[in-house]
Amino acid sequence: MRAYARTASLAGLALAAIAALAGAQPQAGAPPPAGAPPRAGEQPRVAGSAAARADSFRSARTYPSVAAPVRLRIRALHVDSRVQRLGLRDDGTVAVPEKTDVAGWYEGGPRPGQPGPAVILGHVDSRTGPGVFVNLSTVRRGTEIRVDRADGSTVRFRVRKVSQVAKTRFPTDLVYAPSLDPTLRLVTCGGSFDRSRGSYRDNVIVFADQA
Repeated sequence: MRAYARTASLAGLALAAIAALAGAQPQAGAPPPAGAPPRAGEQPRVAGSAAARADSFRSARTYPSVAAPVRLRIRALHVDSRVQRLGLRDDGTVAVPEKTDVAGWYEGGPRPGQPGPAVILGHVDSRTGPGVFVNLSTVRRGTEIRVDRADGSTVRFRVRKVSQVAKTRFPTDLVYAPSLDPTLRLVTCGGSFDRSRGSYRDNVIVFADQA
């Protein structure tokens, strides 16, 4: 049973180094940000950690133009979330979603529907309750993911695989590698909770391809 009363913390993706991604308030972490963990009770536990260089996404500027994502829907998981834009912090890491019930898209990378991996992060939970990606680890292969865009269009993806990996072994190349096809990555925290560090030990990563 998930202990929501545990000290809140955040974790994140890091663009240049493995980090932790956080919740209600951005904290360290990055492709999402990488930074110091929040103090007890300050921030919710969020989605996971990852690493990738910001320059690996620069080719996205040459991609066909598509509207930015504004909503993420995964019917099988009862996910229907607004999508927040995430940029970089001063330390070069990606910021994390400000709220636990809102997903965040790294706007320095491809937009969903453009060639390459669009990356969306979300919190798993906080000390007050579940986050937007609380059930992400249970998603099955073939599950449909819908991303609504600012122009009213919707792009659909199908889950190809789900991985759970230690944050110390985050598969940066697999998650952020350039691709000619439009792909989607969803990232959050997972595994057991390390009380000494105030964060989860693993990341849950969903790999999806455009349907």
